[in-house]
Amino acid sequence: MHNIHDLELILKSHIPIVVIESHEEHRVLNILTQQTLKLAKPLFKWTITEGLGRIDIDLPPQRHNSQPDDVLRHIKAAQKDAIYVLADFHPYLDDPVHVRLLKDIALSHQETGSHIVLISHKLEIPDELQKFTAHFSLAMPNNDELEKLIRNTADEWARKNRGKKVHTDRKTLDAMVNNLAGLTFRDAHRLVRNAIYDDGALTQSDLPNVMQAKYDLLNSDGVLAFEYETANFSDVGGLNKLTEWLTQRRSVFHGEIENKGLDMPKGTLLLGVQGCGKSLAARAVAGIWNVPLLRLDFGALYNKFHGESERNLRESLKTAEVMAPCVLWMDELEKGIAVGDNDGGTSRRMLGTLLTWMSEKKAAVFIVATANDIERLPPELVRKGRFDEIFFVDLPKSDVRGSIFNIHLEKRELKPEEFDLGVLTKASDGFSGAEIEQAVVAGLYSAHALNENIETKHILHELKSTRPLSIVMAEQINKLRDWASERTVPAD
Repeated sequence: MHNIHDLELILKSHIPIVVIESHEEHRVLNILTQQTLKLAKPLFKWTITEGLGRIDIDLPPQRHNSQPDDVLRHIKAAQKDAIYVLADFHPYLDDPVHVRLLKDIALSHQETGSHIVLISHKLEIPDELQKFTAHFSLAMPNNDELEKLIRNTADEWARKNRGKKVHTDRKTLDAMVNNLAGLTFRDAHRLVRNAIYDDGALTQSDLPNVMQAKYDLLNSDGVLAFEYETANFSDVGGLNKLTEWLTQRRSVFHGEIENKGLDMPKGTLLLGVQGCGKSLAARAVAGIWNVPLLRLDFGALYNKFHGESERNLRESLKTAEVMAPCVLWMDELEKGIAVGDNDGGTSRRMLGTLLTWMSEKKAAVFIVATANDIERLPPELVRKGRFDEIFFVDLPKSDVRGSIFNIHLEKRELKPEEFDLGVLTKASDGFSGAEIEQAVVAGLYSAHALNENIETKHILHELKSTRPLSIVMAEQINKLRDWASERTVPAD
């Protein structure tokens, strides 16, 4: 992103064509009007509907030269030191006549000093024009500009409501500014206006809606899943060491303390046995830190966008930065960047994209990567320094299994005190959390089929008739445990 001073330098240079990709046409035109006043140059605007007309002074619209080749021939013949804005010219850049006319205008820049400014949501410049072109990206509004936008919107509401004041407080105002960061003026204004005009107030209850709307604007491909309300994930059974580790780093992540010796937390890799709570642990990070959670499924990203996976990974990472502070949960990481080169090199390129971003990112995006198969992860990713820590989520111990039974019984409106949890805990040795849940579910079905109220005996029967993953895949699990014993920290 560039600031307005960068645009001024471009216009003062000998680069004849300026490309601006933006949805904010009005804002771009206002900035160009300010620049042309400084440069003492006339400013013209062309659209296919209105033709060419001068816009830096108050003149009635002129509907001549409405066709693309007509306006380009006019600019070429005028030999005038001016700035010509061509809005939504992108469909006409496929025509070789238009491309040649633009090149003729660019070649005469030394004599005329004129500039062509192309504005559109997306522009692909032909190779013939690349050397004559400079790209300018409109910077997103900063915090001061966003606060001014909020105050102006509040004043606008007050004028329409007989001078009534918009109710808010400093904490909410600051939070709203942070939530709007990364959005264009147009999108930010729309979200603020919706929040204020709803009830004449800005309150904490408006923040989740703004964040959800912001996420919807940014995640057009639907690759990321978003959860704003994550506080309910903070209370989890087990995972004591992980919870302690996160609690120690919470204030640093939120910028609440300044200590140059404390680096911003970068991320953690969670390895473990399937069904033992890696997903719950990933959610717990967002819950303990009370920040939004973004889930990036590498399997879905790879399958949905095969052939352009790297570009969409970059877009997803960019979205995460704009949503900061947040937790980015990279689920089943090995599915997208596994060792091997049987996919035309896509996995290697995606790995390179991810590693570059991890080393260069400045935003408060904490990565939580989960994986089941350590052997499929490339060594470059698991080496020391990529993540702050690698945690191993093992099969739950006895006390944790008791908590898991409590959770799933209460979830189904059953009273844990009516069950013999000691017997169930002992019988579920070697079971994962997911397998314990399924035993409770299966016990309910069994009791229903027998037209009985569920009791300990129904769940116990299901436990005894189940061969848990720790037995079925004993060799693989033991191998994973052996690898983890010297290289990871137990999550519990």
